[in-house]
Amino acid sequence: MEEFKIIQPSPLLAPYIKNYWLLKTACDSPTLARTVPTGMMNLIFHRGNRLLSVHDNELHPRAFLSGHEKTFADLEYTGQINMIFVVFRPAGVKAFFDLPMHKINNLRVTANELGDKELAELEHSLTSIEDDPLCILLIEQFLLKRLSRLAEYNLKRIEATIHLINTGQTDVALLANTACLSTKQFQRIFSEYVGSNPKEFSRTIRFQRALHRLETCPQTSLTDLAYQCGYFDQSHMIKEFKALSGYTPSEYLETCPPHSDYFN
Repeated sequence: MEEFKIIQPSPLLAPYIKNYWLLKTACDSPTLARTVPTGMMNLIFHRGNRLLSVHDNELHPRAFLSGHEKTFADLEYTGQINMIFVVFRPAGVKAFFDLPMHKINNLRVTANELGDKELAELEHSLTSIEDDPLCILLIEQFLLKRLSRLAEYNLKRIEATIHLINTGQTDVALLANTACLSTKQFQRIFSEYVGSNPKEFSRTIRFQRALHRLETCPQTSLTDLAYQCGYFDQSHMIKEFKALSGYTPSEYLETCPPHSDYFN
């Protein structure tokens, strides 16, 4: 049994939050799932059994802020799983957490590690409440309360460059020029807001674009896919797929239906 819901944020939070996910599932024996980099950071709450990171052999914290993932991860779960995800837009986390986002790259950071009393209180509330709409309401109240006025000139610059990356542009010098910043300044500010540097982020988004293309146009050949998504050639695409998902494109298609969390 599995129940999965996507809930849209309120209008005031929509510029920073893509959506909320509610996932509930139950299984009697250990089950494996693989995650891949999405280009988005998440705030995750476990209200049931927690997931086990196979690589680290550690259970996920009860609640944590998840930095950008650099590669795939295998997770094991069993019993009752009940999770809430806050899925941030690429530069959205900065509006709620006053820290350089690149500092938590590839990490799972708890409220205690952040010294965040309000987040710890929210964690406690969500683990003791079963009503899903009420949980989303509490999350939104938490986010609205601490929504900060970002430096608008930097936010607009970063959003403009993210738009270009979404369309396939990866040249850092051109992106910096679009942001009206030197390359060094641009890389620093981009990393502080987005959590990964422009090259790393572009690599993830190119991979997500390939997944989206395979999802919407399943008959696309690998040669066309490499060309359409901006890879140097098919060999380069296969190497990137292997690094980010653990599979070649053909193996990925044999294992699971392609789906892009970023572009959907």
